[in-house]
Amino acid sequence: MLLIGVTVKNLPFKVGHTMTVVGIPDLDSSRFDINIGTDEFTTIGLHISVRFDSVGDHNTVVCNTFQHHQWGQEVRERSFPFCQGQEFKVIVDFTPTQFVVTLSDGSTINFPNRFCAKEYSVMDLEGKVRFTSLQIK
Repeated sequence: MLLIGVTVKNLPFKVGHTMTVVGIPDLDSSRFDINIGTDEFTTIGLHISVRFDSVGDHNTVVCNTFQHHQWGQEVRERSFPFCQGQEFKVIVDFTPTQFVVTLSDGSTINFPNRFCAKEYSVMDLEGKVRFTSLQIK
């Protein structure tokens, strides 16, 4: 099933937990996003945007935060192990000071826990992609 967006609420993601997201982007997907926050669309502690060809970016992973209707400072990753039509895996380790995002090729993005939160409870997955698994341990 191809999902344009799915939101999972009341799923505790706490410091010390690891989240794994697996999916397959559609062949014409321009981007997909993984958002981890405290509520829908107003406080996002980690925004992972995988951009095949979107908003002027080509084959770029962008991480950011969103709060009080404003985006924070972007962190961009040079590694881009994503292919349209092929399975990907993104692993997020949540520590007190940062999110350690591991991409399918083993490259990592160290993104600060800018809000110093100890728990997030909303996961929002967006884009033309078939998300096959969302797991928190």
